[in-house]
Amino acid sequence: MDKNSLSHTKWECKYHLVFAPKYRRQIVYGQIKQDVANILSMLCKRKGIEIIEAE
Repeated sequence: MDKNSLSHTKWECKYHLVFAPKYRRQIVYGQIKQDVANILSMLCKRKGIEIIEAE
């Protein structure tokens, strides 16, 4: 996480990402769900992003 500060301010940047497909059908809950999870995990590792929670 980014922990930054200035003379009168401190902040920690966190992001909330929601993946919501246009048509939420049972197909998303099969192999595609696992594929999306693997892709997002791989991209986060490349960028040095820590996944705090995933559901």
